[in-house]
Amino acid sequence: MDGRGAPIDGPQVRLRRPRAEDHPLLFDWYNDAERVAPYDRFAVDTYTGFQRALLEAAASLESMAPRYVVERRSDAKLLGFVGYYRAHPVLTILDVWYVLGEPGERGKGYGSEAVGLLVGHLFRTHPVERVGATCDVDNLASVRLLEKLHFTREGTLRTTLFHHGRWHDAHVYGLTRAEWAAEHPSAGN
Repeated sequence: MDGRGAPIDGPQVRLRRPRAEDHPLLFDWYNDAERVAPYDRFAVDTYTGFQRALLEAAASLESMAPRYVVERRSDAKLLGFVGYYRAHPVLTILDVWYVLGEPGERGKGYGSEAVGLLVGHLFRTHPVERVGATCDVDNLASVRLLEKLHFTREGTLRTTLFHHGRWHDAHVYGLTRAEWAAEHPSAGN
């Protein structure tokens, strides 16, 4: 587990732990079907439960709560959030997930940078040899983001994600520590 909580800086964005003043906006994004959907499951949470999950996230690899906010460095504007979780009870892998809550800020590289920062952080701070991600097969923006970061599509899970009244297929992506190190030789893995 990473309890340090230090910000992770990139050229355009900073990942930092959510603060109490961020909670209302994050809650709105997390519970807005138009921001989360149409490519993921969606369930409304209570504000109190959401706050509790945010506070407990750092202590649990099973937590699906946002672990970091994505903040633009130039003006400290919140753009979204990212997280990770233990994707399997036996396999030693972590999966990442991400949401850019500001639709007008999408397509500018912030998401790719944020996920790349998170992946590098996970390889530096956790004893995993693989970081993974899944995405709805129709989520072309997510496919592009993962492939831009050199994740390999390892397969497709058929009828695995239920949302918007039907079953969806999901691509499974993975990136090994060795692959990450080859792309980022100065990252200090």
